[in-house]
Amino acid sequence: MNPEDIPWMPAVALAARIKAREVSATEVAEAIVTRIETLNPELNAFISFDPEQVMAEAKSRDRTIMSGDRLGPLHGVPYSIKELTAMKDQPLAFGLRPLAGAIGERDAAVVRRLRDAGGVFLGKTNTPESGYWGGTEGHLYGATHNPWKQGFSAGGSSGGAAAAVAAGLGPLAEGSDGAGSVRIPASLCGVVGFKPSLGRIPQTILAGRYYTWAYHGPIARTVADCALMMKVTAGRHREDPLSLPDDGTDYLAELERSVSHWRIAYSPDLGLSTQIDPEVAAICATAVEAFTEVGATVEEATPPWGNPEEAMWNGIWVPGFASEHDLLDWETLRGEVDDDLIALMQEAERLTGVQKGNADAFRGGMWDAYTTFMQRYDLLVSPTVAEAAFPHSQFCPDWLTGESLQRRLLGWLLTYPYNMLTAPAITVPAGFTSDGRPVGLQIAGGLHADGAVIRAAANYESVRPWAARKPNPDRLSLLISGDITAHRRPQQDPGLEQRSAS
Repeated sequence: MNPEDIPWMPAVALAARIKAREVSATEVAEAIVTRIETLNPELNAFISFDPEQVMAEAKSRDRTIMSGDRLGPLHGVPYSIKELTAMKDQPLAFGLRPLAGAIGERDAAVVRRLRDAGGVFLGKTNTPESGYWGGTEGHLYGATHNPWKQGFSAGGSSGGAAAAVAAGLGPLAEGSDGAGSVRIPASLCGVVGFKPSLGRIPQTILAGRYYTWAYHGPIARTVADCALMMKVTAGRHREDPLSLPDDGTDYLAELERSVSHWRIAYSPDLGLSTQIDPEVAAICATAVEAFTEVGATVEEATPPWGNPEEAMWNGIWVPGFASEHDLLDWETLRGEVDDDLIALMQEAERLTGVQKGNADAFRGGMWDAYTTFMQRYDLLVSPTVAEAAFPHSQFCPDWLTGESLQRRLLGWLLTYPYNMLTAPAITVPAGFTSDGRPVGLQIAGGLHADGAVIRAAANYESVRPWAARKPNPDRLSLLISGDITAHRRPQQDPGLEQRSAS
């Protein structure tokens, strides 16, 4: 087997070939370690990577094979973990320079399950500060670059994970998603990202054990690899009081099942207060037609849930980050932490119980509207985000510049409604803009319909395959200046100073 082919092989194929002794775990690790050593200094997808540890773990997996012991479903398959996810003896600074050097004291449940399945840990991937926005750059780790477009954002907050997968630096990556942080970077980097239902993968974030909007999820180049990772990581765990028991869903079996005669709603904008880039809109409108080729019916329709942005802001995003308010003296950290993150902490100080209560009430009504709507449809499909990747010099698309922090963070996303609803949603590649930037199509389902979403994505992939397309190696020769402030000037809510003074 040509070592240059190994980094592009799906995890499903790698696991099968390792089990059949057609390739060793050591050979797989060597090929991917070489690629990480070559590309990561410029791509900046990994923030921690120990080649000796990777090779030692791979050799241990090979010894298990030679001994004839039972092999797990990921035996010898490389995977990465996002910096925000706890892992013993690995960085856990939440992307914050004031916490540089902090190390995890335990493994999150998702980490233990990937290891127990026989996977080979590659390293931890880059994230923005506390994962607070849809890009991946910060004062501690710098910017992750988009493998498809020099100097452009990889999305966030799981941007390092998505960029690594897109660039062939490992087939599987763990991400986390609070408003779209798995799906946003997967869309911008041209890969698959799945946010499962609430409780499907145990969520063991210490400060947010009872969060109903934060999720771990797989990022991969194929739907089958996402299904494989779901098979390994899903299921009840005592550390997550909201985790779900195994409901018998066979995610790998779903790949072979039909969506013939399903009714699919396509919404160009989910009724949100956003502007969809015309090229993105056209690509997604064409992509959704693929479902008719596999026997489904598609019609344009949008749930009558109103505009949930303010409820997302007041009910989830601001109070969610309030759990970190006492972690640091934020106001003293200007120049060390993004001004926008400091502004978010200030928003938390001003948020009232009435605003939070109203947001929760809206969220309940939103669920009622969605479930009524989904009685008519099997799936709801839309663009994943309103715009393809933009340059590192921007915090948001051009048309949102100068708007409030709420608008700049949420105004270009079509992902966060499913965090509010706790429903499953996946992004799959829909195509490319004329200048080569990936565009994602989002597929969402109803209550606990994870299997249906995986099935639909696999049916779509069967008629619109994408995995053979790879970033041009020349575009991975990126020019990085080093200091994050050279890439993005901090922007502050224009109304913040006036409100503080009052």
